[in-house]
Amino acid sequence: MLLKTNKNHTKFPMKHNPLVFIILATFVITFKGFALQNEAVKAITFNKERDVLLVQFDCKTDVDDLHTVAALATLLSDSKFSEIRYHAVAGTYGIQEGLYVPPNDLFELAFGNNWSDANENFNKAIEQVKTIVQTTLENQGDIWIAEAGQSDFTAGLIKAIVSDDTGINISERIHVVQHSDWNEKSTSPENLQFVMGASDYHKIPDGNAVGNGTPGFNDASYTGWKDKIKNPKLVEVWNLSIEISNRYNGKEGRYTNKAIVAGGLDFSDLTEVCWILGLSDIKDTTQFFNLFAH
Repeated sequence: MLLKTNKNHTKFPMKHNPLVFIILATFVITFKGFALQNEAVKAITFNKERDVLLVQFDCKTDVDDLHTVAALATLLSDSKFSEIRYHAVAGTYGIQEGLYVPPNDLFELAFGNNWSDANENFNKAIEQVKTIVQTTLENQGDIWIAEAGQSDFTAGLIKAIVSDDTGINISERIHVVQHSDWNEKSTSPENLQFVMGASDYHKIPDGNAVGNGTPGFNDASYTGWKDKIKNPKLVEVWNLSIEISNRYNGKEGRYTNKAIVAGGLDFSDLTEVCWILGLSDIKDTTQFFNLFAH
């Protein structure tokens, strides 16, 4: 038993010291708080029956978004996820410089009419997506936003919803997922701060790396998709995504994606979708195609 001597040399066991009780009580309360918080986080999962997945692509200036479109179409063609309600948005870029990568033909092929063009008309796209969001929230569903780019569009979307004063708790019902430090730095600071404060914001490990807790979908050496994809429509989507990405990669000052130059694939932004759908245990590009190509 540990003993402590006071200034009068009277010995008291440490377990009877009031300070020890305070410290222990504080520790227990804090531990319980963390446990409850972690349980709350675990309880928030994508509900296929009610929720909507928004995937927002900046398409400026990296062509990796085009590969991500094809990978998203592949994932959504799987029977486990084919009934998910989703909407894609092109042109959700922030303050970065450089030229846009025109993705319209690919979006139309991959998503039909289920996408909006924020590059062509930002305000119109906000209104289109706002309608989807409000209907979902009113029907007790949540919104899950995969930021395949910056958060400026998301800021405009949330502000438009808040301005209607529906009384819905946006900070608990709109979940924003970001994997890229560069994307955060390329969002206007005031918009990033707003989105972080107004939504349920999650920053996850970067999808360009393998073994960091999320899938790594940047692989300069992977070419095996041609042997895996059998669905004719998906073959067409992948071929078009690669054709457009090769056409614009590094051109006219655009970012040069080294994995794509080497003939590989980069759909690193799909990491956020995998996190949302509970697929974070996928390791890499090879495993992705092994799971979903058929």
